[in-house]
Amino acid sequence: MKKNLHPAYGPVVFRDPSVGYAFLTRSTLTSNKTIEWEDGKTYPVIDVDVSSASHPFYTGRGRVLDTAGRVERFKQRYGGSRGKM
Repeated sequence: MKKNLHPAYGPVVFRDPSVGYAFLTRSTLTSNKTIEWEDGKTYPVIDVDVSSASHPFYTGRGRVLDTAGRVERFKQRYGGSRGKM
């Protein structure tokens, strides 16, 4: 790799403050805010709006769409299958 071309890649904590969930990973992102992690070391922390702990899809709190009603409305509007080939 060329020197001084790629950003520094190091440990960073991503935190979702709405649910109190945080995880340590490696990233090129940096931050001026820091947090002391479970291992006693201090890492930069980046606050995110949505994580797997708060996203409706992963938590099961998402809406269920009425797909059967949509299919019926489509068939009524466009006449269903007419056997055209």
